[in-house]
Amino acid sequence: MPRVRIGSFEAGAGRPLFFIGGPDVLEGGAHALRHARAIAQICRDLRVHYIFKSSYDKANRTSGDSYRGPGLRAGLKILKDVAAKADVPVLTDVHSPEEARAAARAVDVLQIPAFLSRQTDLIVAAAKTGRALHIKKGQFLAPWDMKQVVAKAERAGNRKLLLAERGSSFGYNNLVVDMRSIAVMKSLGYPVVMDAGHGVQSPGGGPNGKASGGDRSMIPVLARAGVAAGADGLFLEVHEDPDRAPCDGPNSLKLSDLERLLRSVVAIRSAIN
Repeated sequence: MPRVRIGSFEAGAGRPLFFIGGPDVLEGGAHALRHARAIAQICRDLRVHYIFKSSYDKANRTSGDSYRGPGLRAGLKILKDVAAKADVPVLTDVHSPEEARAAARAVDVLQIPAFLSRQTDLIVAAAKTGRALHIKKGQFLAPWDMKQVVAKAERAGNRKLLLAERGSSFGYNNLVVDMRSIAVMKSLGYPVVMDAGHGVQSPGGGPNGKASGGDRSMIPVLARAGVAAGADGLFLEVHEDPDRAPCDGPNSLKLSDLERLLRSVVAIRSAIN
């Protein structure tokens, strides 16, 4: 299985676990940098490779009144600052070919959101930037359907791909994670990431119907199971105070709980390797 280089490390089979995480949406430069530095220190102590993640714009929100972020220009400026001051690679999601080309000048990894995982023009444009891509499997896709998504990026000349499992729609306002999908996507030849935060989400199922709900108490269960099933990386939204987070708080891990969780999945990854 090929390995994907991101910054100074390689992701893939036989390599140490890597972690993607941070506040779901940017809440300001100081807030982002504080989280990046804290998470980076935890990861250094545990010898886990780290990629900071946060969004400049949450284009997919349940309610049109929800906070979306600082926007493209201001958000990319914050992310560049975080990368320089925290000395970590950074990742953000993009929603159009134009955004992909702009974001590629500021970040190390472009994320294709789950709801956009079949948008051919977006995938091709992102692939052509030459940046590594983190492609999240849509809730509506079978894991073997990702073969065609991968082919789109490969035909555009990009083989620096990470594929993410984040659950599948199961009835209304519910997701389930089939751990077999990790093995299926690994068979496509690229590192696989377990998105344990979005896997516990209740899409659109918040208490007032204006935001998604979730059950963060189940994040450790999915994280450990995903790594045991062979995931090469772990992805989580992490926030110092999830109950006050403007986006995805119910399925964000509290920053103070991160070290204990990472310690357990590192042990699982080491046992597998």
